[in-house]
Amino acid sequence: MERVTGIGGIFFKSQDPQKLQEWYKEHLGIKPGSDGSVAFEWRDKDRPEQVGYTVWAPFKQDTKYFDPSTASFMVNFRVADLHALLELLRKEGVTVADETEQSEYGRFGWIMDPDGNRIELWEPPEST
Repeated sequence: MERVTGIGGIFFKSQDPQKLQEWYKEHLGIKPGSDGSVAFEWRDKDRPEQVGYTVWAPFKQDTKYFDPSTASFMVNFRVADLHALLELLRKEGVTVADETEQSEYGRFGWIMDPDGNRIELWEPPEST
């Protein structure tokens, strides 16, 4: 079974996300969208007609989105079949969050690594 297919995003906490976004824009040319995130577009090597993206996004320092992790970052990994992978990880003894989410952006689930870092797993919609 295919597990992780790539990095879907890098999320991190910031004392002042807007100021940090401005720094990245000025010094590195990373221009955030209206929600403060950046989607770097790319093409899949095996399916060049398929456009994908990797998200970069700072979050407010007090965000609860990374909970129960106390880490200042969270990595989002792309996966091919979220529900099958979560079932397999549960069987392997990995801590898997009970909730999953589905939206126009795809399916999302969360696990914890042995260091207590929350990891987001993302199955993009078919067109992404």
